[in-house]
Order: sequence, then C-alpha cells, then structure tokens
Amino acid sequence: MVEGKPKSREELKRTLKRIDGKGYKFYRSLKGCYAWPKYLLYVDHVQSDPFAPPSRLRVRVPQKVAGFPKDTYHNKSREIALRDFLTRCFHDACKKFCGGKRGTGNSGLITIEKPGQEILERNSVIVNESFVEARFTAGLPAHGRRIDGKTAETMFSKEIPRIVEQSLIFQNLDGEKLYEHVEVAEDADYLRSRLEEMGLIAFVADGSILPRASGVDPRPMDRRLAVPFRSPESLRVKVELPNRGLVTGMGIPKGVTLIVGGGYHGKSTLLKALELGVYNHIPGDGRELVVTNPSAVKVRAEDGRRIEQVNLTPFISNLPRGQTTEAFSTENASGSTSQAANIIEALEMGAKVLLIDEDTSATNLMFRDRRMQELVPKDREPITTFIDKVRQLYLEKDVSTVIVVGSSGEYFDVADCVICMVEYVPYDLTREARKVAEKYPSERRQEGGESFGEVVSRIPLPQSFRFRRPGRKLKASVKGVHLARLGDHVLNLWALEQLVDIGQTRAIVDALVYAGKYADGKRSLREIVEQVLRDIEEKGLDVLSPKISGGYAAFRKFELAAAINRLPTLKVRLERKG
Repeated sequence: MVEGKPKSREELKRTLKRIDGKGYKFYRSLKGCYAWPKYLLYVDHVQSDPFAPPSRLRVRVPQKVAGFPKDTYHNKSREIALRDFLTRCFHDACKKFCGGKRGTGNSGLITIEKPGQEILERNSVIVNESFVEARFTAGLPAHGRRIDGKTAETMFSKEIPRIVEQSLIFQNLDGEKLYEHVEVAEDADYLRSRLEEMGLIAFVADGSILPRASGVDPRPMDRRLAVPFRSPESLRVKVELPNRGLVTGMGIPKGVTLIVGGGYHGKSTLLKALELGVYNHIPGDGRELVVTNPSAVKVRAEDGRRIEQVNLTPFISNLPRGQTTEAFSTENASGSTSQAANIIEALEMGAKVLLIDEDTSATNLMFRDRRMQELVPKDREPITTFIDKVRQLYLEKDVSTVIVVGSSGEYFDVADCVICMVEYVPYDLTREARKVAEKYPSERRQEGGESFGEVVSRIPLPQSFRFRRPGRKLKASVKGVHLARLGDHVLNLWALEQLVDIGQTRAIVDALVYAGKYADGKRSLREIVEQVLRDIEEKGLDVLSPKISGGYAAFRKFELAAAINRLPTLKVRLERKG
C-alpha cells in the first residue's frame, strides 16, 4: 500500500512531462498517491512494459464528496449489492470516457472488472462510512517501448476524473436504479434465509424468466419469446419480502424431487436456474427471485479427474482382486467413479442439497434395472446405484436431491415430488407418478444396504500446498473461469458448473496458496476451507494477497474444496473416529 503525504496533481503532470519519450521503465517514478480536488489517486503497481499486465490504480473518494446515503449500504446484503452496482457504473464510464487503445500493447486502456448476471461480493469497489474506493487497471501508453507522456496526461487529467464523476458520486447516478439493485439483492438474501423454516430447498417466483438468450449468452431470453414461469397451484407458496412485499412462486420441498418431461421442454433450464440460485441476480435478469439453499451443489460425471483417498464405499465396493475403496485414489477416474467421488466430497463439505442432471451423469451410477440385476448379480457388481442411496441420504443425513430424469421411471418409487415440464411450464405430477408406479410395479431389487454409509473426513498433508520450487518465485495465472495455472500445475475446473466469474477463479487460486497456512496435518479439509472463509468474512477478500488489486469475487467453500480436491499435489490421510 502507498503511504505518506499525497503529492499534487501538478507534480504528476511535471513527472509525465519529464519522462515523455524515455524508456518505459521510467513510468515507475509515478508510483505513489496524488491529491485531486475530489479524490485521491493511488498508483499501486506500474507494469514492466506495454505488453505486461496493466498497471493497478485506485481512486478514493471521501464519503462527504461521494454522498451515498447510509441506507444504501447499512447491512451486508445492501453493501455487497452497492459495490457491485458501482463496479458496473465504473465499467460503463470507462467505455464512455476512455479514448481506447492508443499505442503499443494495451496502451491507453482504462478498465475495471466486468460483472456478469450475478451480484457477487467483489474487491473492485470498497464502500464504508469514510470513503468509496474503486480499483481499476490502466495500460500506461507508449509508442514502441517509449513513454507517451501526453496521452498519459490526458488519461490522468481528463478521462479518469470524468469516470470518477460519473460513477462514484451519488448525485450523478440513477438513484432509482441504484435502489432497485440493492433492494433486489436484499429481497433474494432474505428469501434464501427463509427457505429452511419453510421446509423448502428452493423457490422460483411466478413470472420468472428462466431461459437464457443462448448457450453462451447468460442474459435472459427476449421476454417476447420466453414463457414466464408459473407455479403449479399445489406447490405455490407465498412470502412477504422486505422491499417487494408479497410474492408467490413454486416452493420445492425438502426430500427427493424429480424434474421430468420431454426433451426441449425446460427440464435442464429449470435445474440450471436452481444451481445458480445460490447467487443473487441483477434486476432484469429474470431470475431475481429464484433462490436455492446456499449449500446446494451440482454434481456430475467428470471423466479423467484425479481422486485422492476418498471413501467411495457407499457407492463402490468389492472391487475385483480385493481392492479397497475405503481410501480410493486414481489419476484418471471413470464417469461413475468420478461422480461418486464428487457426491462424497460435496457431503464431506456439508452440502445439504444435491443437484443432478441425468444428461451429465454416469448411467451406471444412476440406476440398473431388473434385467441387468438378473444378468449381473450384486455380488459381481461393485457399483451401488444412486437410486438405492438417494432416500437414505435424505432420511439419515437430511440431504435433499433434485434430479432431472427423462429416461427412467424407476425413480418414481423414491420421489417425494415430481415436477413435469411441458413447454417451459411446470406441473405437479407427484400423484400421477405414484399411480404409474403402482400400476407398473418395479421388479428391481433394492441394493443400497441398511444405511448410506460413512462420509470420512480427510486431512490434507502440508506438502499438498507447496506449489513453488525451491529458489523460484511462485507464478499463478488464470486463463478463464474454469482454467488456471499454479506453479507448474494446470488446474482444470471445467466440471464446477456453479463457478460463474473469473474473479472467483482468481480468488480461489490465491486462496489455495493462502490455505497452506492452515494445513498442519491435523485440520480436516473442511476445517481448512471454513477457516479461509472465516478470514475472508472478517478481513475481506484482500486477505488472500499482500498485493492491492480489484480482481477478486467471492466464492463458496464448495468450489474452493473442489479446487483443492483437483490439485495434482494433494496428499491426505483419512480421519477415523475412535
């Protein structure tokens, strides 16, 4: 952090004039704090050359100038939403007032993290009673590798002031949109907090727009084309929200819920909305009041993933040649083995809801019918299918499941609720499904045993978090939302479908390094992860790195644990009771 008395903006201008035309390294002399009439400008990091990652800057506006009413950030929900809103405003202002690329590399660009459809806690903007601070990046301009001082002076003296004026001063913003943003988030948080007492795992408001513009565009489908969500009367519940007042919608009860229906009728669309219902959504997204239990985890098959000493016996046991699955490890898991591990690992971290789509599942883990049971007896089949375990999960561990099923009616026997999607409209066909099950009784044998089985905690060994070679600086980079590099290791997170923002991935990568301080060979994986989350809760996302940046977005413990589980360096020992 830059310390000391701020320099004047005139001094910044003189410095730029003095170094104009010199080698790029002379930009380093800009590092420091400068006083503008309405804000302080911090130059925290200066890039090494025009092609390097851009320089990191901050502007800090005193609250007496910014003027944000306390009711826009007086609780955690509103504060997070306000910071998200201001990040969006700053990003839009950058596009409006920045002159664009001017020179070599990324010269002349000014930008900030671009949020998506979700309202996430970020460190791109900080708001408190004293000030509002925005953290952004700028490509310091150059021609070749020579400093373009005149363009830099324009950026600092004209463009950044305009961006600040139009994005961080309350009186210059659309107050109606700002309040709508924070109130939508507050309502969603309140609704999510009520699910447990209402006996629900999720809620989908009437009128929600669930379909997206396309498979690669997360914005809502054109409302003229989309079918607004309408709850079946038997599942409709009412709830009073702090801002919107009384709303109605479909409540999905605890237990085992099936989502059925024909192809292209909206089964997976509904499940996708539920898996992202762990996050709040921006006004106009269509899913503002689609909320899910915050401990819901989407699980799927993940061929090829690494598994490190996971107790798979609830699903896989009695392997040929006496191999044990009590501490199963592999560098290249099959579909069924990987999905079983994903389920056990989610339970290990305290998941209370599992979300499953048969399209992305291993068929041989989901069920096997009577004919296959007859041909291949259980004593020759190591896999115990999910259909034989799903009710045990609920009755013994209070873990609910939502499954998209389109091919097997066998699940009717274990379901508490059956929702049928017809042209994107849900119908409660629970009674009808039970009648079908009575009319066509299943001949398959239950193979789940007397209980679900033990979920064993694992204790990561300290060497699991040693990513740096001796004498070498640790290099970490994020290539996308689901791909990163940590030292010599590639971290592939493609199966984590609830990871939605590259800022989350950046934070997770640094959290992997940070978590090493708690890996003492005694703490369980869950204890380590939850301690990291407690530190973030108490000290903010900045705790993850000594560098000041605005590139982080908050993540859940499930995604951090999943990243740890996929580390090539992970080594654990199992924690046994007694």
